[in-house]
Amino acid sequence: MIVSEEGEEEERCPKPKQHQYSRPPSLHLCLLLFTVLVVALFIVTISSLLTSSPYIDSTHNFDLHFSEIKFPPERNRNPTLSHSTTFPPSSFTADLAPPLPPLPQAVIKSKPNIKAVDTTMEESGPYHNWQLFVEDFKEMMRNFKIYVYPDATNQTQSQFGPIFLPHQNPFDPKLGNYFSEHMFKLSLLQSSLLTLHPQQAHLFFLPFSINLLRNDPRVHSEASISEFVSQYITRIRSDFTFWNASAGANHFYVCCHSVGREAASKFLDLRNNAIQVTCASSYFQRYYVTHKDVALPQVWPRSNDQPLTPPDARHKLVYFSGRIQNSRIRQELIAVWGNDSYMDIFFGSTPFPYEEGFRRSKYCLHVKGYEVNTARVSDSIHYGCIPVIISNYYDLPFANVLNWSKFSVIINQGEIAFIKKRLLSITRQTYLDMYQNLCQVRKHFLWHKTPRGFDSFHMTAYQLWLRRSTHRLSH
Repeated sequence: MIVSEEGEEEERCPKPKQHQYSRPPSLHLCLLLFTVLVVALFIVTISSLLTSSPYIDSTHNFDLHFSEIKFPPERNRNPTLSHSTTFPPSSFTADLAPPLPPLPQAVIKSKPNIKAVDTTMEESGPYHNWQLFVEDFKEMMRNFKIYVYPDATNQTQSQFGPIFLPHQNPFDPKLGNYFSEHMFKLSLLQSSLLTLHPQQAHLFFLPFSINLLRNDPRVHSEASISEFVSQYITRIRSDFTFWNASAGANHFYVCCHSVGREAASKFLDLRNNAIQVTCASSYFQRYYVTHKDVALPQVWPRSNDQPLTPPDARHKLVYFSGRIQNSRIRQELIAVWGNDSYMDIFFGSTPFPYEEGFRRSKYCLHVKGYEVNTARVSDSIHYGCIPVIISNYYDLPFANVLNWSKFSVIINQGEIAFIKKRLLSITRQTYLDMYQNLCQVRKHFLWHKTPRGFDSFHMTAYQLWLRRSTHRLSH
């Protein structure tokens, strides 16, 4: 019996009185029409599927080009990565992670049983892989421990006590380029990464300050500083057992002063094994060892944060101001572009405040001076000016987390004559994307007395976490 609308029609018709296998002509006609209708609907349905499917084209070409297809973003791929995730109670305040860049709307609805292409890397904005970084960062906050030698908390240890103590006024503008050196120590002593139990420590911090040694008339010179540091490590090795457990491989020190490059020169294990956290992160630096040492962002002390100048209000293409006597690269820059109306390039004083040049320009140059490192990179980021980095063989801060190509322009020192052409070739949309990415990374170049979020302290600590020694003391 047919269970359908046609079946209802059969029940309204009287049963035939003749043989059970014979049918009246009207019934034959009904069945014929029904069959034709079903076949027609089947043909129309199959034709529609063949012509409308996003996976099969009219020429029956089954070679899919996934790079040309945009799939819906999987926003809830991993609920544990939500920005509302809280860390274990500590002095670390995870205010908010830098927001992920906006994800594009899907242009094609994929079938439910088709696995979407993973676009995590493409959607990470200024990061290589934001999600992987956050997961490892959370692990660091739960487990990483740093022991600071007691000189940093006990002034009575020696007559040089102030060399080891945190700076009393780290936001003093006179500290200039050496602000980061002092802020790291202050932040560490206020952070949840600090441990008073050396048996728990992954790394040990040597708290001497190169900047304060440089300004102490009893030491002052580079040779005297290296001798002082050598004697200090000798005492540490004698009074404590921690150094000998790894020959210094799980120890580190911090310096941003240029004379710090010689600090480890007289103590072989300090030079070869210990981690140097330094602003002078150049491959040409004699005692800088890439992959072992850590690039520290060189930041100036700033007490307030003014709103950024929007892109359309930045009317100059390029800005640079600085001394040229100690740099052949800067001298070439002035000779080639010093009179170009598109650029504000000055040596010596400027006709307007130094900071104003960053605020009104689209691109700001970082050009090697006496040292490869300068604070102009962080200055550019702070004021919303895209950094143009002209320094060869230079480890940029946090380069394993930040994709610098997404918010800066890197130019070889031999290509100064092509700077203008290179920058003018950048499309407006690319510039706006770089500006947006720059706004996201600004918080990584800020210091706080009590560290919070993903600031300079925690980003630097993450670099140390990646280099933590496998040598641990037994309880």
